[in-house]
Order: sequence, then C-alpha cells, then structure tokens
Amino acid sequence: MAKLTKDEFISALKEMTILEVKELVDAMKEEFGVDPSAVAVAAPGAAQAADEGSSTKTVVLKNAGGNKIAVIKIIKEITGLGLVEAKGLADNGGNIKENVPADEAKAIADQLTEAGAEVELA
Repeated sequence: MAKLTKDEFISALKEMTILEVKELVDAMKEEFGVDPSAVAVAAPGAAQAADEGSSTKTVVLKNAGGNKIAVIKIIKEITGLGLVEAKGLADNGGNIKENVPADEAKAIADQLTEAGAEVELA
C-alpha cells in the first residue's frame, strides 16, 4: 500500500461524510489504542502556538455600528448563518470567521468596515 502524504490524507477526509469520518476515528481507536480527538484536545496550546506564525486570521466583530441591518446581511452572506444567528453575532459581537487566509480575512473585514462595523483581525 502506498504511503499517503498529509495533503492527500486531508483531501480524502474532505470527501468523506460525517459518518465515514466517525467510522475512521473508531477504527483508529481500535487499531492504535488512541483516540485522535483526545490528542487534539490534549494539546490546544501547541496548536495555538503553531497558528501564531501562520498566515491565517480570525475576523472578530467588535461592534456592528449604526447600520446593523447591512452588517447582519454581510454576516449571513459570509457565514451562511440564519437571520437569528447573524443578528445575535451583530448584537453581541464575536468571531465571524476563524482560521481563514489573511487576504480573505482582510476582504471580509473591509466589507464589514464599509458597512459601518468595527472589526478586528486576530
């Protein structure tokens, strides 16, 4: 059997259904005696440290500003959330999109800023 590269493995995962991924995780637990999800949870600091040097950003809404309706529409468009969820984000602030490429994060931030929102890239 040929050895898969990390990129090939990730591509294969993207094509799987949730049920297939669950079955894969269960098979890994059985084969190796390790829960892959527990490993990811056990080292969140390491993952965060790796992300600090990466080119991904998180778009954080600080304040929707005076034109909240326009901001809600943009949030719905960007995230695919429903109206109630998008309004909740506009009202309370929070992460609009996490771990996106820096250029995409900048474009999202610019869109929200043009609508009057206060946005931060983390």
